[in-house]
Amino acid sequence: MPDTLPELPDLFRAEGVLFDLDGVLTPTAEVHMSAWRAVFDDVFARWGIEPPYTDADYFDFVDGKKRYDGVASLLQSRNVEVPWGEVDDDPAEETVCGIGNRKNAAFAASLRSTGIAPFPGSLALIENLRAAGVPLGVVSSSKNAEEVLAAAGIRDFFTVVVDGVVAERDGLASKPAPDMFREGARALGVDPATSVAVEDATSGAASAAAAGFATVVGVDRGAGADALRASGATHIVDDLAEFTTDPTETA
Repeated sequence: MPDTLPELPDLFRAEGVLFDLDGVLTPTAEVHMSAWRAVFDDVFARWGIEPPYTDADYFDFVDGKKRYDGVASLLQSRNVEVPWGEVDDDPAEETVCGIGNRKNAAFAASLRSTGIAPFPGSLALIENLRAAGVPLGVVSSSKNAEEVLAAAGIRDFFTVVVDGVVAERDGLASKPAPDMFREGARALGVDPATSVAVEDATSGAASAAAAGFATVVGVDRGAGADALRASGATHIVDDLAEFTTDPTETA
């Protein structure tokens, strides 16, 4: 059951707020899920891997992680090992990187054909936070973060973007390790203990908690409130509109 508004932290008093992207600011998590499902359904069928791929696998092994780490984690869950390969592997290659690049090609094609818009509640929140002068950043494992932010028309809200490209360049470990949220706080110039992290993935909530964020807001888009809390989320909402809605308006 989501927290009621009076119990939620006051984001407007936070030193800074760092958001995950997919599933928090934009509904791109659905596009990612669809792309992963298409790729893994094909791989599992051709290789005879059992049990079949499910959406639970996405939340358990892929969601929130860097692309290749997600591939390796899922295959390991089925006791399947393939060569890691190289980041520039052709998508047809049967390597961790090849499979990851295959998924990314499917994701990029979908994004460019249909576009993307931010969640209305998320857009309202970042508009209000920016107007209040709260420093904002994005911490996303996706290498497509800059493209998604630009396509959604919200790139200018964020002074810092720590994404999969930055993580690979700087050798930052994938979520749930604390590296990416720790770097996000450092780049934004804020103390995690007095700032807020917002995540929809269990790996991301664990990453923020491990990085020292005392307040971790979990947005339950399917991971489950209990799983998010167990991973380090201190508050759970269904939508970020809960931070901008006056409860007396619906009483």
